Amino acid sequence: MKMGLWLLLFFWCVAARGFTAFELEEPQYTVVHAESDFEVRFYREISWMSTASPQEISFEKATRQGFHRLFQYIQGGNLNSSRIPMTVPLLTSIVPGAGPFDSSGYVVRLYLPSEFEDSPPLPLPELKLHADRWGSHCIAVRKFSGFAKDNNIVKEAANLAISLSNSPWAHSSFDSQEDYAYSIAQYNSPFRIIGRVNEVWAIITGSVSEQCQPKLAVLKSVS
Repeated sequence: MKMGLWLLLFFWCVAARGFTAFELEEPQYTVVHAESDFEVRFYREISWMSTASPQEISFEKATRQGFHRLFQYIQGGNLNSSRIPMTVPLLTSIVPGAGPFDSSGYVVRLYLPSEFEDSPPLPLPELKLHADRWGSHCIAVRKFSGFAKDNNIVKEAANLAISLSNSPWAHSSFDSQEDYAYSIAQYNSPFRIIGRVNEVWAIITGSVSEQCQPKLAVLKSVS
């Protein structure tokens, strides 16, 4: 690994949750349903800075390279030369396809803190970043520990799908945020070994105005 990337990861280690006395800002949400292995959250609008890796076949490599660009942005790699506070989570969205790991590309995002959400500094063109604003969403979330890797994220997403199939959301279809199958949210630096927190996110259909209530099955009589 190049020295520059090691230094980048070191700075994330210093800033990331669990290594300091302060909490990093993250998107605000309301839990509208909770079970032992998953919960459904209502998120209001979220602003991200994002970068796409359409040719990557490795979740880990795409996430690492995407974070490298995003870290440069918050360290002043923007037209204002502004320093932007570190936030969580680092979110990698998996674009479905026929390639390895059931994916054909990735979008890596870093949450923009509230003071920058309405007018984020423009990134330097060479970083190939863009602002990405989500409207209100209902998101099913499954937590898992350890490291998020190519060999476990598909299994964790499948476990979330199984949990939803046995829940009030069994008849609610997954919504596609620009065709994303699911996303992996990471909350810790790569140097933290114990007590790591990761999440699988899946945007689900449901009435936002009704705080993400599940759709009920419609039974049709057969004559």
